[in-house]
Amino acid sequence: MADRDPVPLPAEVRAKLAELELELSEGDITQKGYEKKRSKLIGAFFPPAPGMDPPMGQERRTPVTPSSSSRYHRRRSSGSRDERYRSDVHTEAVQAALAKHKERKMAVPMPSKRRSLVVQTSMDAYTPPDTSSGSEGEGQGDGDEEGGGDGEEEDGGGGGGTSSSREGSISMDHWISRAIHGTSSTTTTTSSTASSSSSSTRSGGSGAAGGRLADVLAQHVHISAHHHLRHHHRHHHHKTGLLTHLSLRRRRREVPAGMVEKGNSGPRRSENHSAPPDVTGYTNNTANATTTDGIQVERAPGAGTAAQRQAPKYGNAELMETGDGVPVSSRVSAKIQQLVNTLKRPKRPPLREFFVDDFEELLEVQQPDPNQPKAEGAQMVAMQGEQLGVVTNWPPSLEAALQRWGTISPKAPCLTTMDTNGKPLYVLTYGKLWSRSVKVAYNLLHKLGTKQEPLVRPGDRVALVFPNNDPAAFMTAFYGCLLAEVVPVPIEVPLTKKDAGSQQIGFLLGSCGVTVALTSDACHKGLPKSPTGEIPQFKGWPKVLWFVTESKHLSKPPRDWFPHIKDANQDTAYIEYKTCKDGSVLGVTVMRIAMLTHCQALTQSCSYTEAETIVNVLDFKKDVGLWHAVLTSVMNMMHVISIPYALMKVNPLSWIQKACQYKAKVACVKSRDMHWALVAHRDQRDVNLSSLRMLVVADGSNPWSISSCDAFLNVFQSKGLKPEVICPCASSPEALTVAIRRPVEEGSTPPGRGVLSMQGLSHGVIRVDSEEKLSVLTLQDVGSVMPGAMMCVVKPEGVPQLCKTDEIGELCICTVATGTSYYGLSGMTKNTFEVFPTSNNGAPISEFPFTRTGLLGFIGPAGLIFVAGKMDGLMVVGGRRHNADDIVATALAVEPMKFVYRGRIAVFSITVLHDERIVVVAEQRPDSTEEDSFQWMSRVLQAIDSIHQVGVYCLALVPSNTLPKTPLGGIHLSETKQLFLEGSLHPCNVLMCPHTCVTNLPKPRQKQPEIGPASVMVGNLVSGKRIAQASGRDLGQIEDNDQARKFLFLSEVLQWRAQTTPDHVLYTLLNSRGTIASSLTCVQLHKRAEKIAGMLAERGHLQDGDHVALVYPPGIDLIVAFYGCLYAGCVPITVRPPHPQNIATTLPTVKMIVEVSRSVCVMTTQLICKLLRSKEASAAVDVRTWPPVLDTDDLPKKKPPLLYKPSNPDTLAYLDFSVSTTGMLAGVKMSHTATSAFCRSIKLQCELYPSREVAICLDPYCGLGFVLWCLCSVYSGHQSILIPPSELEVNPALWLSAVSQYKVRDTFCSYSVMELCTKGLGLQTDSLKSRGLDLSRVRTCVVVAEERPRTALTQSFSKLFKDLGLHPRAVSTSFGCRVNLAICLQGTSGPDPTTVYVDMRALRHDRVRLVERGSPHSLPLMESGKILPGVRIIIANPETKGPMGESHLGEIWVHSSHNASGYFTVYGDEALQSDHFNSRLSFGDTQTIWARTGYLGFLRRTELTDASGERHDALYVVGALEEAMELRGMRYHPIDIETSVIRTHKSITECAVFTWTNLLVVVVELDGSEQEALDLVPLVTNVVLEEHYLIVGVVVVVDIGVIPINSRGEKQRMHLRDGFLADQLDPIYVAYNM
Repeated sequence: MADRDPVPLPAEVRAKLAELELELSEGDITQKGYEKKRSKLIGAFFPPAPGMDPPMGQERRTPVTPSSSSRYHRRRSSGSRDERYRSDVHTEAVQAALAKHKERKMAVPMPSKRRSLVVQTSMDAYTPPDTSSGSEGEGQGDGDEEGGGDGEEEDGGGGGGTSSSREGSISMDHWISRAIHGTSSTTTTTSSTASSSSSSTRSGGSGAAGGRLADVLAQHVHISAHHHLRHHHRHHHHKTGLLTHLSLRRRRREVPAGMVEKGNSGPRRSENHSAPPDVTGYTNNTANATTTDGIQVERAPGAGTAAQRQAPKYGNAELMETGDGVPVSSRVSAKIQQLVNTLKRPKRPPLREFFVDDFEELLEVQQPDPNQPKAEGAQMVAMQGEQLGVVTNWPPSLEAALQRWGTISPKAPCLTTMDTNGKPLYVLTYGKLWSRSVKVAYNLLHKLGTKQEPLVRPGDRVALVFPNNDPAAFMTAFYGCLLAEVVPVPIEVPLTKKDAGSQQIGFLLGSCGVTVALTSDACHKGLPKSPTGEIPQFKGWPKVLWFVTESKHLSKPPRDWFPHIKDANQDTAYIEYKTCKDGSVLGVTVMRIAMLTHCQALTQSCSYTEAETIVNVLDFKKDVGLWHAVLTSVMNMMHVISIPYALMKVNPLSWIQKACQYKAKVACVKSRDMHWALVAHRDQRDVNLSSLRMLVVADGSNPWSISSCDAFLNVFQSKGLKPEVICPCASSPEALTVAIRRPVEEGSTPPGRGVLSMQGLSHGVIRVDSEEKLSVLTLQDVGSVMPGAMMCVVKPEGVPQLCKTDEIGELCICTVATGTSYYGLSGMTKNTFEVFPTSNNGAPISEFPFTRTGLLGFIGPAGLIFVAGKMDGLMVVGGRRHNADDIVATALAVEPMKFVYRGRIAVFSITVLHDERIVVVAEQRPDSTEEDSFQWMSRVLQAIDSIHQVGVYCLALVPSNTLPKTPLGGIHLSETKQLFLEGSLHPCNVLMCPHTCVTNLPKPRQKQPEIGPASVMVGNLVSGKRIAQASGRDLGQIEDNDQARKFLFLSEVLQWRAQTTPDHVLYTLLNSRGTIASSLTCVQLHKRAEKIAGMLAERGHLQDGDHVALVYPPGIDLIVAFYGCLYAGCVPITVRPPHPQNIATTLPTVKMIVEVSRSVCVMTTQLICKLLRSKEASAAVDVRTWPPVLDTDDLPKKKPPLLYKPSNPDTLAYLDFSVSTTGMLAGVKMSHTATSAFCRSIKLQCELYPSREVAICLDPYCGLGFVLWCLCSVYSGHQSILIPPSELEVNPALWLSAVSQYKVRDTFCSYSVMELCTKGLGLQTDSLKSRGLDLSRVRTCVVVAEERPRTALTQSFSKLFKDLGLHPRAVSTSFGCRVNLAICLQGTSGPDPTTVYVDMRALRHDRVRLVERGSPHSLPLMESGKILPGVRIIIANPETKGPMGESHLGEIWVHSSHNASGYFTVYGDEALQSDHFNSRLSFGDTQTIWARTGYLGFLRRTELTDASGERHDALYVVGALEEAMELRGMRYHPIDIETSVIRTHKSITECAVFTWTNLLVVVVELDGSEQEALDLVPLVTNVVLEEHYLIVGVVVVVDIGVIPINSRGEKQRMHLRDGFLADQLDPIYVAYNM
């Protein structure tokens, strides 16, 4: 770059560029269009980068066929991948796709994990990689149907393609590096940001030019730094627009503004500082070009050289050292910043929303891309197979064939089994097979049960449970069943009681009515036994009788007994089990005639002849193995050499050696077996495969089998293998053999190949791709239609309509030789086995039914059949189809290939928010580090993104050997999915990418222009809506003989009571044992208050009006001190004392209140006095600045000369300080008038008289709790039984026992008390009842709160204590706030509190829509108690201050004589105060002065009547405005999201959410082992998406008790947020969702 002089841009070009910028940011132009226009504008001014002009195509093409066998010799060491997915071409494609991203490193913040959670490489987790084979699981890992892969046993399968053809890969790297680096000359340091985003095209070639350009621009910062940054945040928009952010950006050292390197004296590196940006939009600041978006772009002093750009560190972990040496990138705030940058997107133009009210939140429906490929061919024609030519000597049934061979050639070998050393273990002749099968048949029919009641009758189903190393016993039992006319159901051997999927197998056996299980001696001995020696019942299994089929255990049939041998008929011959995508197991029934016809068709297509030798490596119990090696072989008297799976593990070449040794004509293998042979083939010099005329590849229908076939041929062609011998076949449990390639004569047409574009396939169309593109799928044909069959291709979804010739669909086949039904499931049978395909005009193409094969594919030229995947592996994401196998193949081709433990990987989709989302789960190697894992994960995301153009929703890594296995050692896919969904997969690494994948969220809401006042009035009148206002009873109208009313001041009321009823007890304090700790009569209170007043005057020298802080524990002293202050004319402030165990956090709050309230002295007890002066205290605060502290434990004897009498009732009575949930400390002023009015209002509402007793279990420091504890008894004269909530921690039953013991009618508590009782006494109700606890007298039990009523808690409390006599109607809530300490309080008279259900989606738009209980998205809201006497309420629009209609959501405004008179703040923030306490409506009644509560709610007139006979207005509180989160233009209340999250998993005990830079952060407390922490991440993300249409940005898993909760039981979300951002939470795991 340095050697080329940049050309300065003319002004008009710069102006045009700026205009373009604006268009892009406004969303008027697409990213692509923007770039096109921009490059046109600038193109003239820059010479093209040298070396970029020649087309790179020639260099890039990679050889498809391996150049020489030598590369396979190199492959041996390279990796153990699941060979079904090995493809060199694909590997190279994946590497190329990833290489494109190499420069732009991933900007994914790494999750943070607690040390204890990092996977320890324990010895037991580490299985040494044995070179030749896998470990557990026998049988052949037939995991195919589980998109997950036959995993586990594949160790030693050389992970193809790692060392792909040298020539190819060299040129490839060369090409890639040139494409990315352009010229190797130096670039400036500043430009690194620009070049990092290189280019947004997909072809690598043009990328470098974009990068160079950015460098030039970077040197000319004055052109438009703004552009430079936008370029830096630009996204790769592929055709789908889905795959935006995973372009592995390298974000160079971006630090949030607050993190500028502290005290770094060295030369400053050029950095981009940015304040935490807003994820949702850009600012259009084009005026100032050099510093835009608050990001400073500087040039490094002296243009940097290449050496200055340090070797790129991994990921984004540039160590941005701060002064204290903490790497900034590990900090939470830096990671969030990084995440935000990664998520930046060009803004979409806003959509105008015309309808305002009848609103339904609509999910975006994926609009089909107009450019997507569509099928254009003609309608396909059904393909007819050749005639099935019945040869005269073919037997009429298989039993007849067995009888013929058993009697004519009894010595002919039927089956040779091998031991694990590869020595022949046993030869079964046709004679033996016949005689033993007859014996089995006889014993089945005659020796089970009694003569009258045989256990098994012809037609009954029996299970066959045989291990994979005993084909002889299996064959004997199978033919025994056929001869006895019972139906065999072959299944796997259950190894433990809890095998994955064994429950579903059990369900199948149960539904088939199986009561007998046939097994071999060895297998019977190996089954798990109970201590008494019985075989336990397996999970989900019916009770079965185990029957051993070895001859020595059976009785000989009498001479005159012969089995009844019929011609093949319509009876069921056997049932093959099939595991579905969802894990359920179905039984496919095969009729005798179908079985025979299928054998005949195979005999004809494979040209089998008598006495041929066939080597079988497949599972002989089902599928291709059963058809060729058990059924067709007997029909043709062939000799089967059976290679057990255990032998393959020891010696992968064994099948080839046996084929040579026995001069076998045919071998049946899977691509995996060919792959293993390749790995081991050097050990054998004398292999000769010229005898093979046919190599049946059983999983030929898997598109990824082609590379194994090619590679195998490549190596073994020199050993006599003829190319035409390889015969892939396609099969399915329902359709049996669908197609098989015939062994052809030499020199005839070569087999077909299709190189298809994955993009096309995802749209269901066939587009042949030149092998230039990276995303291609190469298919081989699986031959032509079976003899006697007819095949067509129908659309995979909906009506079975024929596809066009260039369309992919499901293959359907019409022939006798298929299954006939799913046993016992007629509906599913109809959909699968009785399909009538229709042509375009809707007419069926045949009168015979077709069977769906479950295979996706097409019929190619010359009638060759191509299979592209399975229906079971199909995932439809955003309207495009992807195959799980293809995604597995891509993931396995990512370097380092060894990373996935033995290729064990599962891909499936889950439905979240009405679309399928792809989940990839892989086992990681025991020795991989966190860094390895994360790096591999980010590469996989990119590879899948580039090749399939689809986002992965969740990528999870689990420790090796932990995924559930199928009986054959593969991964049990549905079980894995189940574990994932229920949160018990226990991954050790998780990366979620909801931001990239979820594209169907509802549009962000656009705020409507406000409607003017007049139209609101008219609107309300027209729709007949009342203005939402309500009031309690009018205080003036109420005539009561209230003696206290004649006094203006509480201090006077107390003196009056001390004279008239001196010995009346006002207060009783209980201790934790429930006994009375102390009590106060009227006169005692008066006398002690006088002494306090004397002390204040004498020791404190206080003037009237001075402020005094009262720091007391809940109790009597607090009350005495309060009235002492009133007597002395001082203003008391009650303060919660510091917690002795937690001084560091609680003492500063005390100090703050004392300072902010301007207290001139502190009164407290001796104990707290010592605490305030202790060593711990001086560590927390500066103790020297305390005002004088008076200890009131020893009071002076003398009383004051005379008590103070305030002159004006509007002066201050006391200050009420409280910390809100958002962490704001606010003190409000309560005048004497307001205090007296407040007490009177409560007295009237609760009907309080001197004869009453009220139990109070509340914190007495602020709000209604303080008023009830200290003031009401003095005003109304009733006795208050005081129960400090802290005592309940010692004795949870204390409060309820007191209520019962004192026969209390009214009681008040807080939510924390209610929760303590619900959790602590949940199991003790019976014992409490037996102790005589009785709550039947309780008339009102009020929860004192300043929040939305917690319906769930109050309901569970009511239910729980109903048995103890608590009336459900008694429990209610109150509502107060800072401006008015109690607005609502459920009194004694009046209707019961009502509950309504509102639509949560409408609430987000500030609308109230009532719905029925239980409807989706419904939220129960309980009325917050009755409005107190003297209180008026109106609902107003918080923005316009206009009145709202009834049932509309708005801010609750209140007018009352007991409103507080204002905030007491040192700083005197007048604007804030006047607005909150003196607001007027903008229209309507503009005279009344209201106080704004800061809470959203609505009023609704109910059908109930109140005491005055009027209809009752209920107030529903929704939540605090300051707590609400604005996301996507909608208003969310944290509690709603938290409720959803807590429900998702049993281990989540508490949850809190908050936002940071517009990202939603969810913090959950985990009650369980740390291993479960990562399970929660996907669950939390899913539920918030499903229920709230929000994407979670960060999931934080913490220990129990980390979420701070205040004394009222409210979550302190802001404290939590500050703690999180300051890295103080010590989280178990933090996941940053991409």
